[in-house]
Amino acid sequence: MAELNEEATQEVVQISAEELGVSERLREWVPKTKLGRMVVEGKIKSIDEILKLGKPIMEPEIVDYLIPTLKSELVLIGGTPGKGGGIRRTPTRRTARMHRSGRRYKISAFVIVGDENGHVGVGMGKANDHTTAIEKATNEAKLNLIYVPRGCGSWECGCGEPHSIPAKCSGKAGSVRVTLIPAPRGLGLCCDDEMKKLFRLAGIRDIWIKSRGKTKTKYNHVLAAFDALKRLAAMR
Repeated sequence: MAELNEEATQEVVQISAEELGVSERLREWVPKTKLGRMVVEGKIKSIDEILKLGKPIMEPEIVDYLIPTLKSELVLIGGTPGKGGGIRRTPTRRTARMHRSGRRYKISAFVIVGDENGHVGVGMGKANDHTTAIEKATNEAKLNLIYVPRGCGSWECGCGEPHSIPAKCSGKAGSVRVTLIPAPRGLGLCCDDEMKKLFRLAGIRDIWIKSRGKTKTKYNHVLAAFDALKRLAAMR
């Protein structure tokens, strides 16, 4: 894995949704699928209608149209050697392959999107530059959007408000195994900083996490938690 320099890291962090052309793309959007045309015609007015029907979302503009307040977060999946040892996390990961003509680099980005109200999605994107990789990852995350059931499943609380999850659930990705446990109100998110982004965008404020496996691989760690939320949604 090749190193990401500090200038490239600062450039990636400063990229916003407006720079990716989300609003301009909506103005010029011509739906190519039946679902997209139904959304534009007003036959479908909320994202929950699509998720309940189980129809696959093939156009990211559908999510932008129905959830204008959608937010996104970059997961720090890359890393460079830190001062005095250790690793310094970076927003994107750059890998290199050797060819006869020299090294060829590929940029990878991992993005989480959500409305902080029960909807969240994750996506990975790869390209030759940072902006395109982040844009691809964001679009992929919108296509993977799921509904997250929320509630108060902790025996220590019982307030009845949707601040945690309603039941215990588990998920896996690679060697990582994650168990999500309902927590009482006021506890907060008991997990690492990268996984907190997933729960914040899903609208979960209190939760316990138990993890096993190589959790230093942040991609698999977050993906295992997302798999647990998908299984929780299938239980409803």
